[in-house]
Amino acid sequence: MRKLPRAVTSLVLASVALVVVPSAIARQAEQPEPQSAKIWVGRAAEIEDYMRTAKVIKIAKVPVGVTNPRRAYLEPGGPVESIAFKPIAPGIYGGFWESYKAEIAAYEIDKLLGLEMVPPKVEKRVEGELGAAVMWATPTKSFKEFGGTGAPKPPAQYFAKFNRALIRAKMFDNLVGNIDPNLGNWLVDPAWNLILIDHSRALTDGKKLYHAMAHIDAGLWEKMQALTEEQLKAAVGKWIGGREIRALLERRKKMADEIDKLVKLHGADAVFVK
Repeated sequence: MRKLPRAVTSLVLASVALVVVPSAIARQAEQPEPQSAKIWVGRAAEIEDYMRTAKVIKIAKVPVGVTNPRRAYLEPGGPVESIAFKPIAPGIYGGFWESYKAEIAAYEIDKLLGLEMVPPKVEKRVEGELGAAVMWATPTKSFKEFGGTGAPKPPAQYFAKFNRALIRAKMFDNLVGNIDPNLGNWLVDPAWNLILIDHSRALTDGKKLYHAMAHIDAGLWEKMQALTEEQLKAAVGKWIGGREIRALLERRKKMADEIDKLVKLHGADAVFVK
């Protein structure tokens, strides 16, 4: 086959590009936006109220989860089809302190921070049992369901968004002392939003940080630093005690120490994501 001169070849490629690129853009424009499972953003109070008051019409066992949650379907017509119901009375289970109240406290702290990663949770009585009703976030897929041993790899267009979400999630887990951030508890929806569930083992009096932090979301850290003991008591004092709130503040101090070390080693520009 006879080769075209370089100048002619470039011209042909340029011409093809003029035809192909607009077509590709048109096809991309036709693609529907991926579905977000974070339907509670901007309407959390409405969803909380519905979960708290709606009648349960059916209950099904959930095949995953060490705390044996149940999926409770609510009467139709509301903003939420179903909830995960977790009637975990405060106590030690399998060597770990767990409580449905910690579930609700973690959600309330998410709201204080404007994180919008923890789905709505309220106290509810179902079939005589008192527990946490957690909005069933769908459609989602857990990290475990993606396979592998860590975070799934998002498409290129979602990489920056998802990477920042991972940074924020690790910071939140460290603050609330979540000792169980396993691959089944971090969920991803089709829009590559990160959703955090299962905080029944969080918010104890432990001081340990469970995630190593390499980068810090500057805005979230500013909000974490602004939290006061009085503010936390007002928001979560119904769900956890003063000792647990003071432990959260101790964990924040540890986070501050770790962040100071990172900045000294790498510089603020390399550590803080803005």
